[in-house]
Amino acid sequence: MEFPEILYEDNHIIAVNKKAGQIVQGDKTGDIPLSETVKQYIKQKYNKPGEVYIGVTHRLDRPVSGVILFARTSKALTRLNELFRTKEAKKTYLAICSNKPPKDSDRLTGNIFRNTKQNKSYMREKESAETKSAILDYKVIAKSERYYLLQINLHTGRHHQIRCQLAHMGCPIRGDLKYGYVRSNDNGGINLHASEISFIHPVKKELLTIKAPLPDEKIWKIFEL
Repeated sequence: MEFPEILYEDNHIIAVNKKAGQIVQGDKTGDIPLSETVKQYIKQKYNKPGEVYIGVTHRLDRPVSGVILFARTSKALTRLNELFRTKEAKKTYLAICSNKPPKDSDRLTGNIFRNTKQNKSYMREKESAETKSAILDYKVIAKSERYYLLQINLHTGRHHQIRCQLAHMGCPIRGDLKYGYVRSNDNGGINLHASEISFIHPVKKELLTIKAPLPDEKIWKIFEL
């Protein structure tokens, strides 16, 4: 079993750099989830007998890469869940698009509808009982001959929110066939990367910022971040 890249760990939490294509929790595919490989990493590193506790605090879509935070105790999980619920954990993403955004920076707001049968979300003009508010800020931070690199800060955490909102403004993420990009990436992932997460440590009560290195792919290297 290949262990994930560890970004941070202590007795209470552990953060890893998820690769595109990995699942965070078990699903109907039966593929080994990241939560299980983290358990095995801890079990082996610390020679722990019996079952290892790992709590999932948030998720990333399967084709997305970047920082994922797990709890190592139930107390840490409870506190982290509250941070995510109250939006006190700040997440920053990077996305590559080939279409030029309408503005260099903007706040996108709208009503998002999740179609569970399609596992896809849509923007709706009018608010309804089936929609939820979706808010994000984006900024173009670099560009190449063919692509634009956007930094995104989420204010709400909806299903496929970044993918859906960027596609809605005419800028689907590179490789994201589901949301209108013209072709897939070779690895089956999309060029959306959870680059950073900042939060108050659930036990130490100190501000902690964890950054995830970019995937080792040519497309990311053209921006020379």
